[in-house]
Amino acid sequence: MKKRTITTIIAALTMAVALTACDGLSTEAISNLVEVAKESVSANAENDESVVSYSGTSEDSGNSNTSNIASAVYASATLSNEEIDITDMFSKRDLNQSPDITDAEIIEVVDGESYTVSSEGIYIIRGTAANCTIRVEADKEAKIQLVLDGVSITNDNFPAIYVVSADKCFVTTTDSENTLEVTGKFTSEESTNTDAVIFSKDDLVLNGTGILNINSYYGNGISGKDDIKVTGGTYNIKSAEDGIEANDSIAIYDGTFNITTNKDGLHSENDEDNTLGWIYIKDGNYNINVKSDGIQATTFLVIDGGDLVINAAEGIEATYIQINGGNIDITASDDGMNASWKSIAYTVPMIEFNGGTTVIAMGQGDTDAVDSNGNIYVNGGTISIASAGSSFDYDGTAEYNDGTIIINGTRTDSIPQSMMNGGYGGMEGSFGSRGNRGGKMR
Repeated sequence: MKKRTITTIIAALTMAVALTACDGLSTEAISNLVEVAKESVSANAENDESVVSYSGTSEDSGNSNTSNIASAVYASATLSNEEIDITDMFSKRDLNQSPDITDAEIIEVVDGESYTVSSEGIYIIRGTAANCTIRVEADKEAKIQLVLDGVSITNDNFPAIYVVSADKCFVTTTDSENTLEVTGKFTSEESTNTDAVIFSKDDLVLNGTGILNINSYYGNGISGKDDIKVTGGTYNIKSAEDGIEANDSIAIYDGTFNITTNKDGLHSENDEDNTLGWIYIKDGNYNINVKSDGIQATTFLVIDGGDLVINAAEGIEATYIQINGGNIDITASDDGMNASWKSIAYTVPMIEFNGGTTVIAMGQGDTDAVDSNGNIYVNGGTISIASAGSSFDYDGTAEYNDGTIIINGTRTDSIPQSMMNGGYGGMEGSFGSRGNRGGKMR
């Protein structure tokens, strides 16, 4: 467990800015949302699932965005407690790497045959097949667990696993090696662009003790249109587009990831709700080699631990980047870290270092190791930068409070600025001149 420097009040303040401007909710409603979020975090700590609900006040009834806002505030509160408890984010079943398969149904895959799973339960998948899809089409309350036990599926143009509907689908590996691949261009199903080897319209959990190889010659490796969680297992992903892509969030408890792609390694973005699209990393081992962004989130990206080696055009990108721990090694040709205007969930883009060791090596040219369109805060940890270009570049405020900064072999107790243009890229009038002050609340 780690002391956190973001507090719930940041979520309240930032959501208040967005809600007041965009959704017209009352001050009382915003306050109630935050309180509900905090209560939900506490109440669900020991439950199998974490859920938040909010009915709103009478004056806010009829606001169609209320449930989305409650979920967003809940996510912020979950990540913003004084002490974060992983059970707030990951259920007991999420973390169970070896489920009881005593009563599981066995599916032996066969060439050219697809299998539809429609009832809640555990299903063991075995065998080798071509042009075979495991299709999950169950009730919205059903939890489905697909246990991969030495399976190999190679398809021409459609996902090997396609989750159409369920409350949550688990894809679990036994102590075995499994391979799923799609060799051709993906075909759509009606209005759904099924563009990944594992494609899920609902919540997806990846866990287990084995190896899952995913090869996607023309699309994504894994796509989830809601939340994706990974709590264990080894994932070797080669894809033409994103390695792991989610609409709402990616939350990783542990695992080993070897990702090679022509786009992003981890990517979370919601086109309809820019309070979503966040990424949280607690632990794990990551070897990410990509042509675009190593890790990209729309709202916040929080790293609490893990060993990450990233080779990319841009190493890490989000609106709010917070590094609390771990060992991060970035080699980039554009920006090592970039906090940019991707979401209104925070008033100002920000990069915050509180712990861990971050090593950034930059290529030649117009490059920035740590680039923020807003603020930079160094509160702890070690940052070592090797760059012929800019070490730090920010449009707002930079504060050095603690920690170690090394630039091209020389230690410094300040944050240099390569280019100060005053304000926040032309948006100062909308969001104020200072914005949030990072973990050190003033």
